[in-house]
Amino acid sequence: MISLAHYLIVGAVLFCLSVAGIFINRKNVIVLLMCIELMLLAVNLNFIAFSHFLGNLTGQVFVFFILTVAAAESAIGLAILVVLFRNRSSINVEDLDEMRG
Repeated sequence: MISLAHYLIVGAVLFCLSVAGIFINRKNVIVLLMCIELMLLAVNLNFIAFSHFLGNLTGQVFVFFILTVAAAESAIGLAILVVLFRNRSSINVEDLDEMRG
């Protein structure tokens, strides 16, 4: 049987992978956005695991709010990425520093 500790270990591994992805890759904006999404999904996994094992639906309600914010963040991030690519013909993070006014 899968216990709460198994879910928490999977969530911690996903969270650590996303933090490592953010620190290792500092050039590609798409990978940075995917790492942020993976971080949010790791937190959601912990919320759902605690909600299930405690018999309380509050964690699952929080997951709906987090997924809503993540969807909005993805849409805005991809829109900024499209504008960056149109202006600079590149999606490197260093090009964002050149856009300062």
